[in-house]
Amino acid sequence: MTQDAINLLLTSSWWPSFIALAAGLVVGLVHFASLRRNAALYMEHGRVGGAILLQLARMSLLVLSLSAAAWLGVGPLLATALGVLIARAAVMSRFGRTL
Repeated sequence: MTQDAINLLLTSSWWPSFIALAAGLVVGLVHFASLRRNAALYMEHGRVGGAILLQLARMSLLVLSLSAAAWLGVGPLLATALGVLIARAAVMSRFGRTL
């Protein structure tokens, strides 16, 4: 490694990526855990409006969190996306194929 690369690694701040990872985990857990309720609302007679609102809320939360992370840079964006993927795996292992 060159001296410039070493200095960059030593002086760069890692806390935004760690915060973004935690935020991605929370957003992912909310997003994927509410998927079960969203599907149930679609199946109930006369509850399509609520299902659409919940779907819009889920997608808006995900888009806003990823957009905010992208605004902070590539590291926080990737950390947020990783947090969402980890949360997806956690929710899928909890609920399995019944989700």
